[in-house]
Amino acid sequence: MTAPVIGVLALQGDVREHVAALAGAGADARPVRRPAELDTVHGLVIPGGESTTISKLADIFEMREPIDKRIVAGMPVYGSCAGMIMLASEVLDGRPDQRGFQGIEMTVRRNAFGRQVDSFEAPVEISGVEGEPFHAVFIRAPWVERVGTGVEVLGRVTDGPVADRIVAVRQGNLLATSFHPELTGDLRLHRYFVELVRAAA
Repeated sequence: MTAPVIGVLALQGDVREHVAALAGAGADARPVRRPAELDTVHGLVIPGGESTTISKLADIFEMREPIDKRIVAGMPVYGSCAGMIMLASEVLDGRPDQRGFQGIEMTVRRNAFGRQVDSFEAPVEISGVEGEPFHAVFIRAPWVERVGTGVEVLGRVTDGPVADRIVAVRQGNLLATSFHPELTGDLRLHRYFVELVRAAA
């Protein structure tokens, strides 16, 4: 098929970086801010940023219900960092008024690795992604504390004080990572998602 059309939810966060990475991975990538724009895409990326802000803006831009419906209908979605929080069925240490899309049956903890000063980089092996371990960049990142029976754990931190923490998961057409592959120049995860979208379409 021709290049799958993949949107990046352009409410807040590192939208341009994901658009560039998706384009490099073979997608027709475009920012998505309105329901009519969502209708034109085969898949969606929810970028890193501030999950509480993305939650509020999803309501203001009337994107929540359309995204919920597309997720239920099987649209592939990839969430990185804040996007992982937005896809979680349960969020620990979130704000009371914060609401996500609840696509993946998992419990995540916001800012689990610490505040901005505790941002770090670590190698992470991703199941299904060939080659050397992924150079993962964590910025005020969440981690996954619990997964449901239908959730596949794709990656964990392999060493250091937070070794074995879950940082990459997949449930059906939904993919989430704690880290920011769009900041590294390594397109393997974006290619993985592009192929997921291509298969679903």
